[in-house]
Amino acid sequence: MRSRASVLHLDMDAFFASVEQRDKPSLRGKAVIVGGTSGRGVVSTASYEARAFGVHSAMPSAQARHLAPQAAFLSGRFEAYRESSRVVMGLLHEVSPLVEPLSLDEAFVDLESADIDTGDVAAVRRLAATLRHQVAGRTEGLTCSVGIGSSKFMAKVASEMAKPGRGHQDHVVLVEPGTEADVIAPLPVRAIPGVGPVAAARLDRLGMKKVADIRQASREELVRELGQAWGAGLADLAMARDDRPVISSREAKSISVEDTFEHDLTDRAECERVVDRDAALVCARLQHSGRFARTVTLKAKMSDFSIWSRSVTMIGATDSAERVRRMARHLLGSLDLREGVRLLGVGVANFTTSAQEELFAVDDHGTLVEDVDRLPTVEGPLGGLAAGPFGRRRSMDEGMHHWRPGADVEHTRWGRGWVWGSGHDVVTVRFEYRGSSIGRVRSMAADDPQISRADPLPLAWTLDHRVTTVDEDPGVDPTTPD
Repeated sequence: MRSRASVLHLDMDAFFASVEQRDKPSLRGKAVIVGGTSGRGVVSTASYEARAFGVHSAMPSAQARHLAPQAAFLSGRFEAYRESSRVVMGLLHEVSPLVEPLSLDEAFVDLESADIDTGDVAAVRRLAATLRHQVAGRTEGLTCSVGIGSSKFMAKVASEMAKPGRGHQDHVVLVEPGTEADVIAPLPVRAIPGVGPVAAARLDRLGMKKVADIRQASREELVRELGQAWGAGLADLAMARDDRPVISSREAKSISVEDTFEHDLTDRAECERVVDRDAALVCARLQHSGRFARTVTLKAKMSDFSIWSRSVTMIGATDSAERVRRMARHLLGSLDLREGVRLLGVGVANFTTSAQEELFAVDDHGTLVEDVDRLPTVEGPLGGLAAGPFGRRRSMDEGMHHWRPGADVEHTRWGRGWVWGSGHDVVTVRFEYRGSSIGRVRSMAADDPQISRADPLPLAWTLDHRVTTVDEDPGVDPTTPD
């Protein structure tokens, strides 16, 4: 832990939903929910207006619709989120060379490497206020919360305290060095990094609901109940001891793509088409990273929510979509489909920076698998599932009548708008865009040749400036399943 408050944590407010409200004038100040729009989808982000009804991230979309039936449910536009994220991360790199992205919408910044006297608390607060102002300007209206502390843990706690509705009008909180233990004492145990629902439930059974409760237990008791590494680490964090450095580059340890299905799949040919498509998407990202993978994994969630996973490791490394596809197909052959598959995904891991000819592969038990170049192949196209930010749905090339809610569109007569809803071969569009007045709603045939998909409008900052920061991998999968 540092002697000065020199670690900054910036967290965008309700990021995905805020981007939608910014780009769709009629949704400003309204409840907006971004995520899977199918009956089996989950909420990715809810606007603060939607949270007032009890909606939160990871909640099933069906439950969210019950709580907030009047909300706008949108399937998401990853391109728009990515652009705003790049602008924000670029700004943070102007502040300090040490920036650690955690996801598209949050990052740590090491202020000791910035051009600022971190011993001057007033100057640090001014920097945070200026940062928030610049974020809003460059992203054309998005807001963020900023926390500053003597460690990554305390900076994260501070940014949570700065969130809208927490009583801090400037949305900046700085935890003074020496006050950390008192600040975290009344917080729930979930405030500690790494304490998820399962760990919290276990601590609750031990009578530990607040951080202060953990302090009442001895280190020996925590180690006995939770294990050496986790018990000792928890004891330190409960006392606000955190020496983790800000790491400027975070390299993903794996790349994966998963699909959640509207109905459980039992047809092997359909599952094979999903595996083929996912293998192609995974390898496209692998090739973009400039790396090669030795391990291929196939994951399935069954109808009873049990998880099935198998992997093979090559003697060598590849970025070939065809080879990854064949190995994923091989793994699929051992999956019993009779009970139904709810989710299916392909992943690669065990990266290297150079390719090697891979002649053989071994499975999870070290058993030799047949020559990967002889694994069965399938003729013809990869099939009809298209990538999207919240899982795969039928592509518009395959089904022209499908329009995702919230998607950008262009009409030759009425101009730019977004999909308000669709069904029964009809698509309804609200014709408005960022910077316009609230637009009119019009309905038309879903196959109307005058309407077409459109890219999100670029930000003025992107057009006027070149964002030069490295696009670090924050560990976020843009194809999060709904």
